Amino acid sequence: MTGSVQHRGTETGDRYDVFHTDCPARDVVDHVTSRWGVWVLISLRRNDLRFYELRESIRGISEKMLAQTLRALVKDGLVWREVEPTTPPQVTYGLSDFGRDISEPLTVLFDRITQQMSPRDAG
Repeated sequence: MTGSVQHRGTETGDRYDVFHTDCPARDVVDHVTSRWGVWVLISLRRNDLRFYELRESIRGISEKMLAQTLRALVKDGLVWREVEPTTPPQVTYGLSDFGRDISEPLTVLFDRITQQMSPRDAG
C-alpha cells in the first residue's frame, strides 16, 4: 500500500480519501465548512449576487475574508464569477451546479436548526 494514494480511480463508486492529508477533495471540504464558506454558499442559494450585495447579506464578514472565500470557492468549482466590463467592473457571483448540490444539505441543516430553536434560545 502506498501512502500517497488519494483516489482509487474514476470508476463509479470510487471516492477520494478525504482523510489523506494530500487529498484534493479535502481542500474542498475545508473551504465549504470554513467559517465563511458556509455563509457564502447559503447566501447564494436564493440569488446570484454582486460582491457588495453578498457582503451585506453576510453580516460580520470583511471584504478581505469575502474575497478570499470567494476565490477559494470559485477555484473549487462551487461558485462562478462573472465580470461585466464597466467602469468600475461589476462582478456577480452565483452557484454552479456543483455548488447548488453541495449547498442543499447546508440549507436543510440551517432550516432544522432555526426551526428547532425556541425563541429564548435565539437570543
